[in-house]
Amino acid sequence: MAAAMEIGGIALPNPTGRPGRTFLGTGRRWRSARKDVVGTRLAVRALMAAEKRDGRTVEVVTSDRPVNSDKLNVLHGIQSSVPIVEEAKLVTGFQRKTKIVCTIGPSTNTREMIWKLAEAGMNVARLNMSHGDHESHQKIINLVKEYNAQCKGNIIAIMLDTKGPEVRSGDLLRPVLLKEGQSFNFTIKIGVNSEDTVSVNYDDFVNDVEVGDVILVDGGMMSLAVKAKTHDVVNCKVIDGGELKSRRHLNVRGKSATLPSITEKDWEDIKFGVDNQVDFFAVSFVKDARVIHELKEYLRSRNADIHIIPKIESADSIPNLQAIISASDGAMVARGDLGAELPIEDVPSLQEEIIKTCRSMQKPVIVATNMLESMINHPTPTRAEVSDISIAVQEGADAIMLSGETAHGKYPLKAVKVMHNVASKTESVMSTDTLHSPATAVQHVGGGDFSQGHMSATFALHATTMANALGTPIIVFTQTGSMPILLSHYRPSSTIFAFTNEERVRQRLTLYQGVLPLYMQFSDDAEETFSRATRHLMNGGYLRKGDYVTLVKSGIRSIWRDDSTHHVEVRNIQD
Repeated sequence: MAAAMEIGGIALPNPTGRPGRTFLGTGRRWRSARKDVVGTRLAVRALMAAEKRDGRTVEVVTSDRPVNSDKLNVLHGIQSSVPIVEEAKLVTGFQRKTKIVCTIGPSTNTREMIWKLAEAGMNVARLNMSHGDHESHQKIINLVKEYNAQCKGNIIAIMLDTKGPEVRSGDLLRPVLLKEGQSFNFTIKIGVNSEDTVSVNYDDFVNDVEVGDVILVDGGMMSLAVKAKTHDVVNCKVIDGGELKSRRHLNVRGKSATLPSITEKDWEDIKFGVDNQVDFFAVSFVKDARVIHELKEYLRSRNADIHIIPKIESADSIPNLQAIISASDGAMVARGDLGAELPIEDVPSLQEEIIKTCRSMQKPVIVATNMLESMINHPTPTRAEVSDISIAVQEGADAIMLSGETAHGKYPLKAVKVMHNVASKTESVMSTDTLHSPATAVQHVGGGDFSQGHMSATFALHATTMANALGTPIIVFTQTGSMPILLSHYRPSSTIFAFTNEERVRQRLTLYQGVLPLYMQFSDDAEETFSRATRHLMNGGYLRKGDYVTLVKSGIRSIWRDDSTHHVEVRNIQD
């Protein structure tokens, strides 16, 4: 059992074992905290902060004890002394909070490699629909689902990444060596593959480019300046040369192709994903929110519970960033094409902006492309790549992604281990700093001046601040995933153990920073369910007898609580 005393819905260990409770409610409050608690070994002082919204009063009550600690925390703008449980023990080991997305390809598409990737730290398996066919991707989906069925203590989500409207050069009989200053042509005629001219797969290519534009091959590996054009040929001068091979990716600097974001092939792949109940769709080259609404409408018509992650990688997406992310379930910073369509020096600031926008809307964000590119061919990364991973973690990314490194690289397992180690080390330093930094202000969630969402956000903030001060992990029970997502938004220093009785919710929570989703059937008895949860964590080595945990009872859908009551409790694990 776990001993605790509740003070205003925020509970501290109860040294007396005697009843003492204060409950919070909207527009009302009940207090029965016994005065004789003050005379015990632990003096408890309540500090109440009243927030008025639309004529109603919500009282947020925090409590503290006089202990030998100089740690101060800010709770919703009010500075107060927060108790530090001196005898509290940290969770065994350090749990990496930033998630890792691995692209599965020829180097990793076997049962053995899927298992090893999961053991090394993979949280999400990405299917790149630009390569392979439905048969090969079906094999990967089946293997991941087999792993999830066998390894109950871990879960791997599945992300299907659409190809999108890519503009590519045509087939060549043999590679063509482009030299600086030479003339070279692109044509919309089909099947042209001479030494000085190659076809493109996009009929409006001639209309989209103008004299003076710069065409980039494979994101900038080669570049050509447009000098002239006819109705079917674009004449260029090579700026940066190289070996041009078949089906190379083409971008025009500062422009997006006037193609639909979801092509006919993409729709077939999306139907394939719906049939296989993947967890996420990563949608390529999203320019505005309309395509997100269109896809969501289709998913509703299919009764498909799949979240949409737009890839921010086109010049047109940046002016529409707020609307795109607002309509979506997250975002991916796809830096390859983003750095091709926009000046490459803008990418770092755009990455930071996209992460901040997602964080402000409580949406998960993935940083992708070239994170460990050198490890495709080499067993160790460059120091710049290590710093790149660390910066993404520090900026607040929920997940970081490997592409070619795990799809066709020579060292896929080493790449995952490097990413795991760098992220873990960065987080271990950040977690120490977090204990001394003020909490993030509560964001308004939902409509109106005051809402159920705002109440939940307030409690997520207070739970995070308390857990940070006490050095405790957080346990939360959820049916929708709303409260673990809120808690993840405030970035607690320790792990969020999110127990859910919904498999789809468990799969989805895998992407969120700091959340360890666990499946468990709930009983009608809250204490019995809590005891089973703590036993599970103790058996898994996450908790030990005598540890303290912060227990959150809140969220959009009530579990074992009155609709008007939210609780944050600190529990001591006794058995």
